[in-house]
Amino acid sequence: MGNLNNGALERNDSRRVALVTGGSRGIGRACAVGLAEDGFDIAVVYAGSVDAARETCGACEASGATARAYQCDVADPAAVNACVEAVLNDFGSIWALGMLMRMGDEAFDRVLDVNLKGTFNTTRALTKTFMRQRGGCVINMSSVVGLMGNAGQANYAASKAGVIGLTKAVARELAPRGVRVNAVAPGFVETDMTAKLSDKVRAACEGQIPLRRMARA
Repeated sequence: MGNLNNGALERNDSRRVALVTGGSRGIGRACAVGLAEDGFDIAVVYAGSVDAARETCGACEASGATARAYQCDVADPAAVNACVEAVLNDFGSIWALGMLMRMGDEAFDRVLDVNLKGTFNTTRALTKTFMRQRGGCVINMSSVVGLMGNAGQANYAASKAGVIGLTKAVARELAPRGVRVNAVAPGFVETDMTAKLSDKVRAACEGQIPLRRMARA
């Protein structure tokens, strides 16, 4: 785990803090900026692109938020724990794709590790703090593909369906402590991931949407 941040953190302690995984791009970036506009300070957790993470922080800060970026592989439990500890130290609190027959074990496991186990790792790392403060909010990112499936995305569909089951179970565990756990399942959205789709696959995806177009983050 690494971060881009230097110097002491100056912020208004009356503001709530949101930790956004995948916050450097796509839906995660839109969530981070939207939360900043709604009065949250933002911990942007990203996997790879330093420049994209900096850009997201800048967009959040333009709304008056304090924003910091933290590089972390959410599939690594130790890295997630270190990341959450760094965010808590800085902010004080947190309110917060191939055909099956040709799919190798590594391709399946990596998507499950990031999407499902990464969700588990991040939620587990936050649970003790949320239970102690008797409040908090976890919003997990599932997908419509986790509800209806999609040819060529067995690993992705399985991971996102798993996120829904995980969310339902953890919501029951944490509700007595005042912690809310929910999942959202977006349809197809214009992101750098969907931009890589072939014209044929894109047309098939859009054909399933009543408006015949993808959503915007």
